[in-house]
Amino acid sequence: MKRLFLIAAMLVVGILTLSTNSHAIAIKSVKPGEDVFKYIQRVKGSFDQVLYQQVIGASNAFKEGDKTIGVAADTNTSRENARKLLANTKIKDITNHPLHNDDLYKFIAKSVDPAQYAKIKDWTMGRMKAFLLDKSEAEIKSVMYGMNSEVVGCLPKLMSNKELIAVNRKIFNPLPGTKIGAKGYLSARIQPNSPTDDPEEIMMQVLSAFSYGVGDLVLGTNPVDGTKEQTARVEASLKDVVDTFKLNGTIPWCVLAHIDVQREIFNEKPELIDCMFQSLAGTDTANKTFDISVEKMVDHAKSRAGQRYGLYFETGQGSDFTNGGAEGVDMVVLESRKYGMARGLQQVLAQVQPQGAYLHVNDVAGFIGPEVFRTKEQLVRCCLEDILMGKLQGITIGLDICSTLHMSVSLDDLEWCQDQIMPANPAYLMALPTRNDPMLSYLTTSYQDHVRIRSKFGYKVNDTMWDFFKRIQVIDKNGKPTKHFGDPIWVYYQYCKAKGDTRSQQEIMAEGKQKFDAIHNTWLKTGNKVPLASGYGKNIWDLNPQLDKKIRELYADAKKAIWAEFTPEFLKSVPDSVQLGTLSKDRENYIVHPETGEQLNKQSVATLQKLRDSWQGQTPDVQIVVSDGLNAKSIMAPEHTLPYITALRKELQAAGLTADKKNIVISSGRVRAGYMVGDVLFNNADPGKARAVVHIIGERPGTGQDAFSVYIAAPKGKVWAEKKVDHNIVKVQSGISKQATKPADAAKQTVKLIKELMAS
Repeated sequence: MKRLFLIAAMLVVGILTLSTNSHAIAIKSVKPGEDVFKYIQRVKGSFDQVLYQQVIGASNAFKEGDKTIGVAADTNTSRENARKLLANTKIKDITNHPLHNDDLYKFIAKSVDPAQYAKIKDWTMGRMKAFLLDKSEAEIKSVMYGMNSEVVGCLPKLMSNKELIAVNRKIFNPLPGTKIGAKGYLSARIQPNSPTDDPEEIMMQVLSAFSYGVGDLVLGTNPVDGTKEQTARVEASLKDVVDTFKLNGTIPWCVLAHIDVQREIFNEKPELIDCMFQSLAGTDTANKTFDISVEKMVDHAKSRAGQRYGLYFETGQGSDFTNGGAEGVDMVVLESRKYGMARGLQQVLAQVQPQGAYLHVNDVAGFIGPEVFRTKEQLVRCCLEDILMGKLQGITIGLDICSTLHMSVSLDDLEWCQDQIMPANPAYLMALPTRNDPMLSYLTTSYQDHVRIRSKFGYKVNDTMWDFFKRIQVIDKNGKPTKHFGDPIWVYYQYCKAKGDTRSQQEIMAEGKQKFDAIHNTWLKTGNKVPLASGYGKNIWDLNPQLDKKIRELYADAKKAIWAEFTPEFLKSVPDSVQLGTLSKDRENYIVHPETGEQLNKQSVATLQKLRDSWQGQTPDVQIVVSDGLNAKSIMAPEHTLPYITALRKELQAAGLTADKKNIVISSGRVRAGYMVGDVLFNNADPGKARAVVHIIGERPGTGQDAFSVYIAAPKGKVWAEKKVDHNIVKVQSGISKQATKPADAAKQTVKLIKELMAS
């Protein structure tokens, strides 16, 4: 449930009032020299925590997410007044008044340097801003560890984009033993994702990246299937590339499954785990959704004892409130708290890693959607804010400059965004064959974006990896591209040679071309598999024209798919359907305000109650739910949902599990709408027996596969009755389509996961 703070109209001197937007904060005037706390005292008569959070939040540059949280300023005048109050506020007063006090806050507080804090505690925030703008890196580092994350999170609020860039250009926190994160360097995480976790597709994407002289941070794959077995399989595929090219100690590999899964693999086969990953949130509540805690993460950090590589984290503004864990705090401060958590864990790593704490953070700035922010200008602002907060907390911080297909940030807009952000010199960016992720269906940076940025801004690749690119002859001794630049088949030849293959160059390259074509040409023709970058256009940083044309076609198709709705014909075709609706007024309302799609309307709740009562105490084990999600086309495809349901019912019966004959169909339904179905249907069920909701929902479009996902929740009746079901206890199957994981195969895996969840 989103925490939406409704601001009561104030009678005290009429300073804080409701605007026409009930979630906006109005600060009509401030007195000379007044700070945040004096203002609150004047308005409220005593300290008020909610008003404190609102004033701090109102000083942010506008983003839709802050409006939902209930802390956005109603006008620019209110925003500027909030900033005046904040600039006059002392560091010690913010430190002594946590915006949210939880275990994470206490953990962050322990990472603050007390000697540095003593130097600056009596400074105002305005003085700290001036200090950051005027002083050198060494002088800044002599005080920056004296600030806790909430103080750091208040600094971007006082700065323009130009000022954020000016400070960011002065502070660098390179990873130990590398130039990654150093001044003048821009690294790349190769993101070789596959809709089927296919090892060959993953490997060929890595070789394609190497052909452009790209990839020096980590080989990092997002798995479709985050189970231990599949994660280990993908880890082994990435490890093979590193081992073959003798890049151990130069670049690590990582599979971005849950950290508990990676730890389990490490305990059994330590050689498969090189670097451990986890997403972080900014409050205990939001971290619970990710199934982590401070205590758990400290334990995982300690497990890296003696290892070369440590921890890799991903964050992003908005992840807290979209998971019901903002706790009334604005998105910028919450993001800063994530970096504070990383800083605390970095200090734990420093105690157990002999070569230095190897930890970095990737700020995934635009992945969630328009509920966080909508425009390219907001994306730039978000990235600049986050780089500053990461750097000021001693973190090696990179960016995923990205957008979703339901935001108003286009393929071409991303290049403009890159150019606005790059003067701030983040540590790294993502790197994919094109700007469109073939599995996650979002827009990000391509290999050739790195080539363009390096050319335009003069940034360099980590030295040891640049030497490798020279060794495989895609870069010459003078640092210039060779005739093999952009030729993944040549790199495949180098890969085979490194394995000791004695065949001729002609034979190996013929095999490489066959493998390349089997993947890339299949994708071009059918949408199956993944795109592979090769060659270039007019400039070496231009995507080759054929690939560029295809990506633009997929982008245009995805824009249409986002707005598609269930047709009457499809609704009639679903057997024994029970049709429900949510609080979304229309498709635009659903896209822009996703929380409306998480709640069923009153009529739908009543319909479910009637269905539940019709069971007369004979509650089935499983209820099937279908929602449109972000791609109704994927659900309506004849080869998808109905064949999956048919196969699922067959597998459930074979497993001895009962399923109600009704198929619940939700129009404008989000994932949490499925949990609400379970809350209603199973609230009177046996509290000690597990019941499952299988929620079939359309994935983000953009891959050309129109895939769907299945969310499986199967807790005991007591948990349903208490309405405690959320993402942290749910299993997900993704990438289900006729081109990727076949619906019939997915149905078998669904039942396997249901049984595992019910047994846990």
